[in-house]
Amino acid sequence: MSEIPDHLLYTETHEWVEVEDDVATTGITDFAQEQLGDLVYVELPEVGSSVVAGEVCGVIESVKAASDLYAPLSGEVVEVNEDLTDAPELINKDPYGDGWMFRIKLSDSSELDALLDAERYQKFVVEES
Repeated sequence: MSEIPDHLLYTETHEWVEVEDDVATTGITDFAQEQLGDLVYVELPEVGSSVVAGEVCGVIESVKAASDLYAPLSGEVVEVNEDLTDAPELINKDPYGDGWMFRIKLSDSSELDALLDAERYQKFVVEES
């Protein structure tokens, strides 16, 4: 069974979010990386770019397929995980830790209300599989 930490928020496109002050760290969930398989390439948004909740902001490629990466919240990208350029497999090994993808300075914190808590995301994953 996929790991779903209680303290994070989730999207129906399988991104997770952890918010500290007005900055959200995000990545893909354990469930998502399991579905994708071994990751070989990650294209992340550029630092300084603006992302919009629910819109494509990058690409994740595995040995099986390429998938779009969606912004879980709107705002400015303030940091990306440069380690993923050379080691995208960090996402497979530690999706909620070393495999984080990027950080967003939030432009509208009310968007957090649309995200799922761990319990609701768990139900969503069960229904989808």
